[in-house]
Amino acid sequence: MNINESIALVTGANRGLGRAIAQALLERGASKVYAAARNPETIDLPGVEPLRLDITDPEQVKAAAQRASDTTLLVNNAGINTVGPIMSGPLDGLHAELGTQLFGTLDMMRAFAPVLGRNGGGAILNVLSAMAWFPNVGGNAYHISKAAAWAATNGARVELAEQNTLVTGLFLGLADTDMAAWSDAPKLSPAQVATAALDGIEAGAAEVLADEWSRTVKHYLAEPPEAFASIAIPD
Repeated sequence: MNINESIALVTGANRGLGRAIAQALLERGASKVYAAARNPETIDLPGVEPLRLDITDPEQVKAAAQRASDTTLLVNNAGINTVGPIMSGPLDGLHAELGTQLFGTLDMMRAFAPVLGRNGGGAILNVLSAMAWFPNVGGNAYHISKAAAWAATNGARVELAEQNTLVTGLFLGLADTDMAAWSDAPKLSPAQVATAALDGIEAGAAEVLADEWSRTVKHYLAEPPEAFASIAIPD
């Protein structure tokens, strides 16, 4: 897909990766970028069209698809990260993460698939994580929700191939955003992630592995599950 002259909608575009992707889209010549956020008044990127959107609200998703009916590239970036065990205590965090990472992303793809189809096919970019493949004590709600989003991405790719819609999963370890502020490990800049993501879209890639950590973790999928214990988690 050619980014130049595309019309994109980016969720979670008020900060972090979403803002960087929206900016990169403008720099590559996108003719319009809808910048979506729960609170659009927090969007400070010149040149975008702010859009109020909570992806966990089906009515707001429906309204977004109606307003942005010229979209040719959907970027599902919005996400949350909770911390806590899954084998003890409440599961509120897991439910919230699945509501956003899985069902919110899936609702967006379902709402915009007909839009993309009418506009020639276009593309969907889902911002995932190497944690989709990697369990971690304290981070398993994120692991489960991103694994589910990975599966939904793969399923959508198969089902939307007939209408010529590219569905790309973006994987990374840590980026220098608020969500990763807890770690002092080396991080990708949001601009680096945005560059890798859009390069992948333009190349027609089904998956984009943005850094060495995500490439290493993907390699370990072919190993026995206990091999994951040997992978160092950035901290």
